Amino acid sequence: MSADYSADEMMTVAAARQLRDGTACFVGIGLPSTAANLARVTHAPNLVLIYESGCLGAKPDRLPLSIGDGVLADTADAVVSVPEVFNYWLQPGRIDVGFLGAAQLDKYGNINTTVIGGDYTDPKVRLPGAGGAPEIAASCGEVVVIVRQSLRTFIDRVDFVTSVGYGSGPGDRERLGLRGGGPKTVITDLGVLTADPVTCELTLTRLHPGVTVDQVRAATGWPLAVADEVSTGEPPTTDELTVLRALEATKKTAH
Repeated sequence: MSADYSADEMMTVAAARQLRDGTACFVGIGLPSTAANLARVTHAPNLVLIYESGCLGAKPDRLPLSIGDGVLADTADAVVSVPEVFNYWLQPGRIDVGFLGAAQLDKYGNINTTVIGGDYTDPKVRLPGAGGAPEIAASCGEVVVIVRQSLRTFIDRVDFVTSVGYGSGPGDRERLGLRGGGPKTVITDLGVLTADPVTCELTLTRLHPGVTVDQVRAATGWPLAVADEVSTGEPPTTDELTVLRALEATKKTAH
């Protein structure tokens, strides 16, 4: 094991470990893509990476710069149209895991990537928007969210619901007709939260090495639910760090 790693590296490795070999994963660009590609190169060689641009089974040898990066099409098993990805793969429930980021997240796993400031027409900050995230959150078998944890990000009520998690609590997904399982796991730079099966509230279940429950509470904008027994995750292995750092280095050389 190596103790020389950053909080971001711990978060990315923890997210990669969530992905099981042989599953189909709908991948967002950024941290989700880094974690998914790390998983494919290490413990999950048969992980099927699906990108919104229509690339099915992509096997990039470097981190893609966007969903339109040519390396995804060059290495994919198939390239189909964007409507086909959504109509025939995502919405019918054929994708096991959706991997998303967030600008804001609340205790029921609702995601905001649209506006900060509450007023849609005149926000403080206008974010990139929805993209395919609402459909991913609605239809995948489960959703994994990877996001850095702070009071700015983890707020009691998101300013805008871009992608529905569990709405305002139990039963909302069913009332809205959402077929997917919702955000089962949220991985941050401090630990791992999982959705309580009864309350649907995100609950702290695992800490990263060296992190305390009080630190996680201090970075959460609501009274955080904490499991009766909170475990501590394993630090990154030397192999995981070597592969991750090699992947990160490819972003500097990509054209």
